[in-house]
Amino acid sequence: MYKIGSVGVGGSNPVRIMGILNTSPESFYKKSIKTTKQNIKDTVSKMEDDGADLIDVGGMSTAPYLTTMVSEKIESRRIKNAIKIIQNTTNLPISVDTCRSSVAKLALCEGAEILNDVTGLKYDSKILNILEKFQPSVIVCAYSKKKVRGDQVTITKKLLNQSINLAKSSKISSKCIVLDPAIGFFRSTGKGSFFTKTDANWVNRDLLIIQNLKSIKQQYPILVSVSNKSFIGKILNKENPADRLAGSLAVEAFSVISGVDIIRTHNVKETKDVVTIAQRLSCTNKSL
Repeated sequence: MYKIGSVGVGGSNPVRIMGILNTSPESFYKKSIKTTKQNIKDTVSKMEDDGADLIDVGGMSTAPYLTTMVSEKIESRRIKNAIKIIQNTTNLPISVDTCRSSVAKLALCEGAEILNDVTGLKYDSKILNILEKFQPSVIVCAYSKKKVRGDQVTITKKLLNQSINLAKSSKISSKCIVLDPAIGFFRSTGKGSFFTKTDANWVNRDLLIIQNLKSIKQQYPILVSVSNKSFIGKILNKENPADRLAGSLAVEAFSVISGVDIIRTHNVKETKDVVTIAQRLSCTNKSL
């Protein structure tokens, strides 16, 4: 059975919900930013009450179109502070959203069980040593340091397979690897450091990937993170991320029917309702 942290995923398991906890004021979705002890505690408690199975904590925004780089010291401080508050609030497994080895090491030492790397373990080569030492569950995102061209589904599968091999080289079990097809992280231009340059139209690319989740997931559990993202805003002409809830839920429902195993979201309560109905409508054998 595949597991992420202590939570079973894939197969007959229900679709799992990962709540996003942003501790970075630079994040694109301002409503999701939580920096004080009370705000973090209240947010985590609400996520658990609303049906979250996992908490994903980030200390630095990775939005491709923003300049959001902060020092590793700042990112580490934010992460460490948040983990302690989460642990005093809930027993839900904690995922750390980072691509830096020093931050990953700190988070795993503090008790995080999952590493969520938007660069698919390709940004910081030292992170492989951290994986080998701590043996966490790993979420690998499709990512390339070089510009990609061609069929986007094929490219995405190729990049994910590269990251799978990197995780396995650190002796991570296949049963502890989850794939993320990187919705929102393929762009022709950007200000950030953690996206893949492509010659494809980025909106069409994201739609194509969502439409082909069954092919992309192969035998691994797959996670999608579409909550309030730019392609939804572009399609709906909604510049403010706070206005993209309905669009986000529509994509999440389609993803469930298409076989997704984990949904990473800012909107746990609404996503939980969507997942419950979409699972009833789908032809999958996932338990309810």
